Amino acid sequence: MLDRETRTVILRLRAEGQGIVPIAKALKVSVNSVRKVLTEATVEVPQMNRLSSAQEHHQRIVELYQSCQGNLVRVHEELLAEGISLPYSTLTGYCRREGIGVTPIKRSGRYDFAAGEEMQHDTSPHRVVVGGKSELLQCASVVLCFSRMLYAQLYTTFNRFYCKVFLTEAIARFFRGAAKRCMIDNTSVVIASGTGKDAIVAPEMTAFSDRFGFEFQAHEKGDANRSARVEGPFYFIERNFYPGRTFKDLSDLNRQLSDWCARKSHRFIRELQARPIELYQIERPQLQPLPLYIPEVYELHSRMVNLEGNIHLHTNRYSVPDELLGQRVQVRESIDKVRIYRGHKLVAQHARHAEGNRALVVDKTHRTPGRRPAKNGGTPVLPEEKIMCAAAPELDRFVQTLRKQARGKPLWRIRKLYRFYLDYPTEPLCKAVSRALEYGVTDLGRIERMTLRAIAGDYFRLEIKNTPEDEDE
Repeated sequence: MLDRETRTVILRLRAEGQGIVPIAKALKVSVNSVRKVLTEATVEVPQMNRLSSAQEHHQRIVELYQSCQGNLVRVHEELLAEGISLPYSTLTGYCRREGIGVTPIKRSGRYDFAAGEEMQHDTSPHRVVVGGKSELLQCASVVLCFSRMLYAQLYTTFNRFYCKVFLTEAIARFFRGAAKRCMIDNTSVVIASGTGKDAIVAPEMTAFSDRFGFEFQAHEKGDANRSARVEGPFYFIERNFYPGRTFKDLSDLNRQLSDWCARKSHRFIRELQARPIELYQIERPQLQPLPLYIPEVYELHSRMVNLEGNIHLHTNRYSVPDELLGQRVQVRESIDKVRIYRGHKLVAQHARHAEGNRALVVDKTHRTPGRRPAKNGGTPVLPEEKIMCAAAPELDRFVQTLRKQARGKPLWRIRKLYRFYLDYPTEPLCKAVSRALEYGVTDLGRIERMTLRAIAGDYFRLEIKNTPEDEDE
């Protein structure tokens, strides 16, 4: 069928006195087509009202589409089973034209940002081979919306601690400033409650954003296009960074990724008709200035030093000086260090291990000299043990009994007995231990109760209860 422009030329040439054959040769169309246009004598293209063979089965197709849950293959099979013979392509074409099961395509919008106005932050799970082992890591990225400068890092998990560490590195080291607004999805890492405009940012994240002079803002639920600037780079990283690269460990991976982000800022982006590093030179003066002092990001924990002289943190164990056994300490966990404080005094510092490593980190200076294993490979002889054994033969015999019955782990029992020795008088304790040895009892809880029962009236001021006879008097 000839279009409007061709039909216009045919009618004009005919009006100028040209014949049908010359017109057909000049326009390279058939003579019959020229005759048909001249017969219709209009430049408008006639509408084709060809009825589809599926039109008469419209209602049945709609019913089957609903019962088959939108599967057109099953709709076609059911129609054939009912004796309605329709080609599958005819069925699918009819459904498209009639809008059966077709979601209307909405026009996409465009967000334009001024320099320093907004940055967007999000995370995405990526499976990466690190050290020859496939691991599921969390990729965190942040992008300046005006210049498209991108920074990304990977972590074993992502919580508020890692979020503050990541954004501090991005703002302080990579961008050298922050945009006025940080757009995020409705993640619980930043948001305490609510969604979209009703979202309430967690107090600690509000304090963090105030430090760098920006504010967090969550987009409305379901409006993923509002954070599209940061969604695209995840695919870009998966397709352009991981392939062909090897990583010794997570630190090596993040170091390579940081260098890669710096190099990619020099690439030419056709949409922008510029390079991100060039636009960044325009945006940087508009970023929020960095504070004079940026404190180290750390997580604060309270831990009790166990009888082995260690504190537990994320399945890892870190040593503490022996004089702090059984005491509570404060642990400051940064991204690469674990610092242990007793009050305001720093008592231990270790390199941090990742969560779930089950590592044992021991500083030899934390161990008391002389606490060495016996020559026969047994458990070490504690200084507390020597003091008790020299004080009373009953305690010496009981300690040896504990070593025999403890199956290689008698130290915590010996230390507990040593606390009894410090807290209670020696004579009642020795009597309780002697009686326990007589009956083969090694339960320290029962020995403590026997000792307390023996000294109850002599060493403790008991509460006097009035009897009915006293009240009568």
